[in-house]
Amino acid sequence: MSDLAERLVKFITAELLGPGEDIDPRTDLLLSGMVDSLGVIQIVVHLETELDMVIDPADVILENFQTVEAMVDFVERTGP
Repeated sequence: MSDLAERLVKFITAELLGPGEDIDPRTDLLLSGMVDSLGVIQIVVHLETELDMVIDPADVILENFQTVEAMVDFVERTGP
């Protein structure tokens, strides 16, 4: 697991999930209902703050934020 993936898993687990919920980089966060649209916005703000980047609202789509793995791929493609 990459450093960014590890940090994202920790953030999502601590800030967005309920007690006892656990994820890995391939967990489907959106279609499973574990993370809702407000949670996605929290993840976007977290990424923008932590990585000093701006994420275009047009890029906040299922394909880029469905899993931690997808988020890491997105950041690597468009990153800071």
